[in-house]
Amino acid sequence: MQSSVGKVVHRCIIMAISDFYAANPHYRTRIVFKTRDTKGEPLRALSSALDLLEDTELQAIIGPESIEARFLEVLEHKANIPVLSFSTSPFSNQSPYLLQIAQDETTQFNGIASMLESFKTTNVILIVVDTGNGREMATYIVSAFQKKNIYVTYTFLMSTSANNEQVREELRKLQTMKAMVFIVHLPPSLAADLFFRAKELGMMSEGYMWILTSKTTNLLDSMDSEAIKSMQGVVGFKSYFPASRELHNLVSKLRKEHYTLNPYIEFKELDYNGIWAYDAVYALAMAVEREQTSELSSKDNSSAINGVSLLNHMLSITFHGLGGEFKLVNGRSISKAMEVVNVIGKGDRRLGFLMTTGEFVKEIEKPNSYSNHGLESIMWPGGTTILPKRRSLQTNGKKLRIMFPSSSRFPNLAKLNVDPRTNLSSVSGFSGDVFTAAFNALGYGVEVDVTPFNHRDITYSAVIDKIAGKEYDAAVGDFTITANRSIYVDFTLPFSDLGTATVARNAKKSMWIFLDPFSNGLWITSACFFLFLGFVIWFIEHPTNEEFQGSRRQQLGTTLWFAFSTLVYAHREKLQNNLSRFVFIVWVLVVLVLTSSYTATLSSVLTLQQIGMKDISTGLEGLSPLGGVAFDKLKVFNANLSKIYTAKDYARVLTSGGVDVVVAEIPYIKSNLALYSAADFSLIKTASTTNGFGFAFQKGSTLAREMSTQIARMREDGTLKAFEDKWLKRQSAVMSTEFSSPSPKVLDIYGLRGLFLISGVSMVLALLLSIIHLVREKIMMKKWRCILRRSVDIQVHDLSDEESTI
Repeated sequence: MQSSVGKVVHRCIIMAISDFYAANPHYRTRIVFKTRDTKGEPLRALSSALDLLEDTELQAIIGPESIEARFLEVLEHKANIPVLSFSTSPFSNQSPYLLQIAQDETTQFNGIASMLESFKTTNVILIVVDTGNGREMATYIVSAFQKKNIYVTYTFLMSTSANNEQVREELRKLQTMKAMVFIVHLPPSLAADLFFRAKELGMMSEGYMWILTSKTTNLLDSMDSEAIKSMQGVVGFKSYFPASRELHNLVSKLRKEHYTLNPYIEFKELDYNGIWAYDAVYALAMAVEREQTSELSSKDNSSAINGVSLLNHMLSITFHGLGGEFKLVNGRSISKAMEVVNVIGKGDRRLGFLMTTGEFVKEIEKPNSYSNHGLESIMWPGGTTILPKRRSLQTNGKKLRIMFPSSSRFPNLAKLNVDPRTNLSSVSGFSGDVFTAAFNALGYGVEVDVTPFNHRDITYSAVIDKIAGKEYDAAVGDFTITANRSIYVDFTLPFSDLGTATVARNAKKSMWIFLDPFSNGLWITSACFFLFLGFVIWFIEHPTNEEFQGSRRQQLGTTLWFAFSTLVYAHREKLQNNLSRFVFIVWVLVVLVLTSSYTATLSSVLTLQQIGMKDISTGLEGLSPLGGVAFDKLKVFNANLSKIYTAKDYARVLTSGGVDVVVAEIPYIKSNLALYSAADFSLIKTASTTNGFGFAFQKGSTLAREMSTQIARMREDGTLKAFEDKWLKRQSAVMSTEFSSPSPKVLDIYGLRGLFLISGVSMVLALLLSIIHLVREKIMMKKWRCILRRSVDIQVHDLSDEESTI
């Protein structure tokens, strides 16, 4: 009751009762106003509420300003009369008797998100009061911002008991985060302390953006001049009440009363809670009169007013009050337009309005005019009207301190350049160019201080530790993104290919390379089967086919010619026996499979070196954090591992035969292939086992997300591909976008044993049938000869007997 807000609300309630019945003297009901002073203490407010609820003559309660969880719990179980609250935050309970007469402050959060989206802001810092209500509002703000892809990188929970030094320390922490946009949702007293300390630290200068919610801006007129002076350039949202004669008369009455009692104290503008209280009392008086009238019409002589009926009448009341249209929907005041202001000079200047549709307009009377869209020009902190695009990254010299590899292990990946005249370092190579292009696109306009490091003196993990310890701002180069490293630093999106690859030397040139597709056993077996085929065909066809007859030399030549000419289907001899035709058909199938397999395998052999993935000697990139995971994924088992560090090491160990393959992350492999001829080495296998290369920044740095956005944009518009072609593309040959599968194996007799078994069985079977047929024919011939010989002997004997008789 002794606070400025309490005094104004109290006077507005009394004036509302007086004005209402002066305008409606014929009404039969009158509201009797009783007060309980909470003295600004939540427990006293709760005690007062319980005391009032026990009063049987009480018909409604107005207040309190803030609704805490314990108060809601009591109301949900105890209240059976309407409770009109000034709370601007949504209620979490389901009590139908709790009515929100103030404007819901969550409706402005979507508007703030739309404003930030128009500024192309993606990262903000949120400052709220460290109470249950403040933390709840923070979740509403974060949710609204996420719909616009705006991220709250840090939330400062400001304690109500925080001293000046604690606030300064927290603000210094925010400075190190390189933050640019701050969203403040604090009561006026805490907001004043915050801006005093922010101004002391230079955070109210050019390059910063501060946006206030209505929690502060609604009471901006009640803040002292020193607080306003420290808030210059701040943009705020506040409730809007249209000008009217009734509002003007109320303000005149309050001003007159104020100067009568306090002639030497300046009159502040009418408090928003006072306007809401005035309209709420008007609505309550209307509802009470309607309730009494309905009871009289129903011939109920009871003087008591039913709480449920009064509540229903309150929910049905609609009129145009001091704050515009008064109407409760689901127990809440309807959404209304909000005013957007800019703190300039001794007060605020109107920039425009946030409509209920989410649009911004300069004048509320002309919402559909094209020229009326948007807001007036904003005067930002530092006195500039230009939208602050970036803020200085560092307070110590305004430089971005980065660590970059100095050794030329892979110069096309990371290359350090030193100007001999100035002795200043700059970065190039694939990773260096990507970083420079992405950082320049951010438009910070600050110098980059490059600190080189050598992998022989400090490990890559130790460099990450330095970034985590805030000794440097970022690590640029061939830094692999891992889950463990991401605990301590923030990585950008990967700018390189993901995963690992295997590189091997190409096959050596040999005059006998055409023999490589088949094993020795398969060559010998195939030759034997060709000879055996010729013998079987000759054996079957020789007795009856003149083409397989003649001298022994001629028969041998014909047999060999026929057998080997089947390889290219060039034989001319006609087969007459069905058995030989059957053998030949089966053999043609064998030849078809052999020639097809030979052609496919020879093509692969001419492209890649033969590599068995078991019991091979393997080289591992020495500085890569691959570990055993990559080898499990690549199935490189029982490998004799050797660590290598540079592109020259790759070529040396592969060329000398020190190792058969090298396993490394794809960017390393591409870098090596770009430096050497395509005739020397080939990429033969890939696996998605790592997360690629990224730039590492301090934990919580907004640069990580901003650089990620630029990397994504560069990937979409082809800039990243252009850098890759510049540094990692082979100049001697165009690499295929599709990597080949593992090298083919040599074909042996084991894999084709079934085919040869079928052919062999057919040949042996035909040969046996042919032999049986020949043996059978010889036996028949012998029988016929014996019969003929006996017949001749009988005839001779008969002739001799006849001669002797004669």
